[in-house]
Amino acid sequence: MKSVGPLLETWDTLNVYCEIFKLDSFTFDDFVQALEVANAETPCQLFTEIHCAVLKQIVSSEADEGKLLVNLPEVDDEEEDEDESTLPTPEPEPEPKPAGRATRSSLAKLEAERLRAEAEAAERQKTPEVTVKHRAPELLADFNWIDELKKRNFQDGGWEMIMVGLLHQLSKNPRQTVVCEELLAALVPPDEEPSPELVRDQYSSLDVNLRISALQVICMLTMETKAVRGYMDDCAEVMTRYRKEKIDLQRERRQAMEDLKVLNDQRKLLLPDNMPPSPPINNAEVAKTNGEAKTGRSYDSPDDPSEDGNESDDDGRARRSLRRGADRAVERQRKREEKERKREAELAAKAPKQSKQFLKLLRDIQKKDDQIKECEDKIAVIDNDLREADCGRTRILGKDRFWNRYYWFERNGMPYAGLPNSSTAYAGYANGSIWVQGPDDMEREGYIDLPTQYQDEYKAKFKMTWGYYSEPGQVDSLLNWLDPRGFNELKLRKELLLYKDKIVTNMENRAKYLGSQDETSNEKETGKKEEAKRMSTRTKVQADPEPTHFRCFDWTNTMAIDELGHLHSRPPPPKSRKGGRKSRS
Repeated sequence: MKSVGPLLETWDTLNVYCEIFKLDSFTFDDFVQALEVANAETPCQLFTEIHCAVLKQIVSSEADEGKLLVNLPEVDDEEEDEDESTLPTPEPEPEPKPAGRATRSSLAKLEAERLRAEAEAAERQKTPEVTVKHRAPELLADFNWIDELKKRNFQDGGWEMIMVGLLHQLSKNPRQTVVCEELLAALVPPDEEPSPELVRDQYSSLDVNLRISALQVICMLTMETKAVRGYMDDCAEVMTRYRKEKIDLQRERRQAMEDLKVLNDQRKLLLPDNMPPSPPINNAEVAKTNGEAKTGRSYDSPDDPSEDGNESDDDGRARRSLRRGADRAVERQRKREEKERKREAELAAKAPKQSKQFLKLLRDIQKKDDQIKECEDKIAVIDNDLREADCGRTRILGKDRFWNRYYWFERNGMPYAGLPNSSTAYAGYANGSIWVQGPDDMEREGYIDLPTQYQDEYKAKFKMTWGYYSEPGQVDSLLNWLDPRGFNELKLRKELLLYKDKIVTNMENRAKYLGSQDETSNEKETGKKEEAKRMSTRTKVQADPEPTHFRCFDWTNTMAIDELGHLHSRPPPPKSRKGGRKSRS
């Protein structure tokens, strides 16, 4: 549990400053897996590239004058003092006897000095011998790790030896002595002969918690370099420029919204005179409708008597009394239609100016709507740029009623899903979880003040100071649990709602990314079982099972290849000579 904090801190540092280290971004799950599986039999490029890229930030290359870019404690003077202290202490020469007659006081003085010398000798014999914790000084006697780092000699156990030299020098710092001594004891154990091969083998089998500790030490060291400080200053300047642009866009949007309000008020005033005219009334349809209303059924109804050829008495009398009734009805219909056309023409002739003014007003309203939307889109882009440039510190989402801190590491300093041109960008997420950190001692004692028995019960039940939410449904449960009446949880809930869609998307992508590996392994196992069923019962030698494929092996440092022409862990390719048969071949 004590390694969870350094693990998250290291992953976040490497991804936020990936442009400084020249590293492709990588998911948190791949990072954990690389720390667990990398060894001599299954070398992992992600594991090796991380170490080499970080070490390059500590000492510049020979082409750049090979300068030490960080402050390190001195070791030469202290080691000389230690060597001198290990030499045997020479016996004190006997004091010459005083000339002349010995007095009682002089004899007492000599006796006191003799007793003091015997007491000091006895004390030296009682002093226990210093226990040797590691044999790094012997290993580094003929190895200058700074010179090797200048030359970028990382292959064949080179970067592991450089790590030992760096850790040994950092161990002289009292604040880092305990951590570095623990790492050196594992890499250069006191009961084995020190050698580069031993260091390489020890690093390949090093405990994952010690690997996390070693990476945290060197990553924190790079935070002092000018490259990282300059990157942070550049990001701060960019954020200042973005904020000014955002203020201008907000001012423009505010003015556009005020103008839109005025235009909408004008539209309301002109709206009654610019309503579209009502459609002309068709008397035939009105008569048809009235007829349906009286009889209770439509003319298309199958129960209509006219369908059977039986005409009503009223219709018969109308035809007998008006022999030209049909012609007159057509004439009346034509006159009505002509009258309606004239009326529509008169209305159109009366309101041409108002219609043009109204149409122009509608176009102005649409322009203002487009302008407001354009400003909002630009503000959203600037907000995202501000979030990605905010690399100075890891901001928390908020705290709950128990002062637990909530982190969503994609919130600042990186794209939501990592670099889009990364070799594993198809994963679609970076960390994919909401991490919860328990309160520290000061907050727990000052704000929670639970009785000791309840604190012990909590520790016995949970046994952790870190936890996380990784499923989309858990986000809704967390939002429902938070109480908006509380000051802390109101702010936390607001931040969660602001990023909820992105958080849920990343969680879903993480589940797909991790599930794809499980499906592949299940398919392989199913295929092997079916193949085993079809196999003959004859006895034969079985082939070795295929090695398990880990996701972290899919990662490739394309950024270093594009910018440097080679991986960090490999030397640069030789420059090709122009002309000559050998160079062409």
